[in-house]
Amino acid sequence: MIKDLNIKYFYIIALTFILINSISIGLEFYYVPIISFILLFSYIAFFHLNTLLYLIVFLVPMSINLNSNDIKLGLSLPTEPLIIIVLFIFIYQFIAKKDFLQYDFLKHPFSIVIYLSLLWMFFTSITSQIPLVSFKYLTSRIWFIVAFYFVASVVFFQNKANIKTFIWSYVFGFIPIITYTIIHHSLYNFRQIEGHWVMHPFFNDHTSYAAMIAMFTPFIFGSIFDKELSPLKRRFVFVLFIYFLFAVALSYTRAAWLSLVVAFGVFLLVYYKVKMRVIFVLFLTVLGIFISTKDQVMMYVEKNNNRSSSNYLEHIKSAYNVTTDVSNTERINRWQCAFRMFHEKPFLGYGPGTYQFEYAPFQKKYEKTIISTNAGTKGNAHSEYIGPLAESGVLGSLLVIILLFLVIYKGIKVYHATENKTSKIVVISALLGLITYFTHGTLNNFLDTDKASAPFWGFIAIIAVIDIENKLKISKQNSPLDNE
Repeated sequence: MIKDLNIKYFYIIALTFILINSISIGLEFYYVPIISFILLFSYIAFFHLNTLLYLIVFLVPMSINLNSNDIKLGLSLPTEPLIIIVLFIFIYQFIAKKDFLQYDFLKHPFSIVIYLSLLWMFFTSITSQIPLVSFKYLTSRIWFIVAFYFVASVVFFQNKANIKTFIWSYVFGFIPIITYTIIHHSLYNFRQIEGHWVMHPFFNDHTSYAAMIAMFTPFIFGSIFDKELSPLKRRFVFVLFIYFLFAVALSYTRAAWLSLVVAFGVFLLVYYKVKMRVIFVLFLTVLGIFISTKDQVMMYVEKNNNRSSSNYLEHIKSAYNVTTDVSNTERINRWQCAFRMFHEKPFLGYGPGTYQFEYAPFQKKYEKTIISTNAGTKGNAHSEYIGPLAESGVLGSLLVIILLFLVIYKGIKVYHATENKTSKIVVISALLGLITYFTHGTLNNFLDTDKASAPFWGFIAIIAVIDIENKLKISKQNSPLDNE
């Protein structure tokens, strides 16, 4: 009888909730529905944090950035308001529960580099040329890291199966966007020029869209060999892998293609256990050959007149056309501006997020292209490594590079130390996904968006969590009490 009464009250409350929100929407009084959804998501965040995280990750590929000429909100909806809720829940839980975050995770090398990076960004935001822009940039970086690195770690430690749920949430949210893009692109006969923008309004351009496809392609490929999946599911995953390759080919994004080739090369080195010192010697050898023959290389490159094209062979050749290809020459223009800004302020930079507002005076007339602008409306420095030089000085860029090498080094070690085959697939997939982004990061930077931040920080958290669990497992095996 009491149970029936509770169900009765549940339906009364639910129907009242729907009725009030329906009337509010009908009267164009939208504050009530907004407040209602905030309360609902707050409840989920407190009592079902993993569900909220999966929902956010699922919605990330579908999010739309409201930063048009008409609306200057600068937020991705609906994800960033939800991420802000997660930030406040995180602060509360961190204060209220001493064991909310694992101590080993808090002192993990990845975490330490992240602390230093955020601390330096805070300091350079104080000295910034435009402090308001810098602190806004820093705040968004913090809530991305909190949601997709720290909160994700809590969910991953609860159950390692949650790691795959996290990744699949993004993939399944991405599939409709890829399908929309391909259908939209087909209306223009898959021409290269239209391929730059057919993913609007979900992605700003083809580069970020293709970069995210590349990040998840290693995981989808690895899942084909995941014995925990049924044969039918593995066949579906194989079809999905082909679909993602088809989508990245249609994106006409040379950086994404290159990133997948680099990831495959790294996989071969890791799989065949090539020692790090051998890789380092090979790297130095290639670098030495390039330096000694750079004049001949530059003469050859300058003779390349191939431009971006729907012809795949010409499009690939245009990747090293630094004389007439507008995409390449404009990118070089941005990099040159960043280096000049760095020379002006080598230690503190101009402030996080300020590049696009400060670089115009550093452009040289002979380096400008037909798409150059002084208004700062065409993006940033187009590099995850060069951009911080201009914005946060040498230390800002150095911390990014340290994180890169640390993730690669640790990722390889964790892969070889992991015994469970499914976990090995997850680790190598996360590492190779990050390799694609690190490669893409030489030519573009997207970590100021939720699209890239979710997989980037999430994949780093995956490697850290499995690293800690491996060490805890070894520690238990070596414990005298266990041996007794």
